[in-house]
Amino acid sequence: ERDLIEYQERQLFEYFVVVSLHKKQAGAAYIPEVTQQFPLKLERSFKFMREAEDQLKAIPQFCFPDAKDWAPIHQFASETFSFVLTGEDGSRRFGYCRRLLPSGKGKRLPEVYCIVSRLGCFNLFSKILDEVEKRRGISPALVQPLMRSVMEAPFPALGRTITVKNFLPGSGTEVIELRRPLDSRLEHVDFESLFTSLSVRHLSRVFASLLLERRVIFIADKLSTLSKCCHATVALLYPFTWQHTYIPVLPPSMIDIVCSPTPFLIGLLSSSLPRLKELPVEEVLVVDLVNNRFLRQMEDEDSILPRKLQAALEHILEQRNELASDKEEETSPLNEVVSEAFVRFFVEIVGHYSLFLTPTEREERTLQREAFRKSVSSKSLRRFLEVFMETQMFGGFIQERELRKQGVRGEG
Repeated sequence: ERDLIEYQERQLFEYFVVVSLHKKQAGAAYIPEVTQQFPLKLERSFKFMREAEDQLKAIPQFCFPDAKDWAPIHQFASETFSFVLTGEDGSRRFGYCRRLLPSGKGKRLPEVYCIVSRLGCFNLFSKILDEVEKRRGISPALVQPLMRSVMEAPFPALGRTITVKNFLPGSGTEVIELRRPLDSRLEHVDFESLFTSLSVRHLSRVFASLLLERRVIFIADKLSTLSKCCHATVALLYPFTWQHTYIPVLPPSMIDIVCSPTPFLIGLLSSSLPRLKELPVEEVLVVDLVNNRFLRQMEDEDSILPRKLQAALEHILEQRNELASDKEEETSPLNEVVSEAFVRFFVEIVGHYSLFLTPTEREERTLQREAFRKSVSSKSLRRFLEVFMETQMFGGFIQERELRKQGVRGEG
């Protein structure tokens, strides 16, 4: 099992599929199906096989959550989006998708090219999908050899570039450079789309709701908007991680998940709204990304965060574009400014935690929780900490730091 996991983690991606729409019978709705798969055989252990097969069954639904809304068309601008699959052990795999119209004459249906990988690197896979699209335009037969050479390429270390050689009729052997960023944390994050969809005020309320691990549903009419806004929102929580159900694009066939009593962040296409309204959903924040408004809320979203800190955070976010234009040489200055603002917010709230980590006999450390909370002078901050310290997000963050050995000095 261990060797197997290491083997999987040394690959850029686990599998690549093409998903197309078919009708079982005339007059019926379209159903998405995997029409190509690479590698063909999943030569892995039994446990992995079972999980991989379950995932393969689910993938078409994620590639075409809007299957029933399609009809053959003449033109379609290709779109890129991604989804997340969570394994039984809590591990996450990303599905990077490019939806495009196959070349040809007359009306036809789009297909989705989907790469499933453990690596959260949006730009890297976007680049691979660009190459896929280019080859698909010449001939579908060119796609598989490209994916084989990508799979056989050495796995890039952080910050490293690998080259993939692939033959292209008409232009000979092409060299494709794929770079894995040094900090992949913000690599598949596009904060711009979040601010395009939501006002700063609304965004800070969504952020507050997630900090208390509530249930949040995003609604949008485009897959790319949903997946970008979900990924960006989760990135705002750094250095904490969202440990609950996370489905940036939920296929309508799975909509009952929104009735779950546990925390979640879920994205739904607008076409699922009527169905959502019929379901008995308890205490949820429903965020309409198309019209920048809340369709349902708990009404206390504005009083969750300590007032002064919320005002300071919102102030920086309102000025984000001016601040970003002052940053030199950054590849994505806006990402940098926004991420920094939220990290600073967390430093204000929990930055003093390391002062209250005391050593135990076993060379581990434990957080003196009560002393940590009481050491804060602001009453509203103490009130917030009381609730925030009960979340799994906070628990996981502290536990990871408690387990770090004493010997490593200077690590917060």
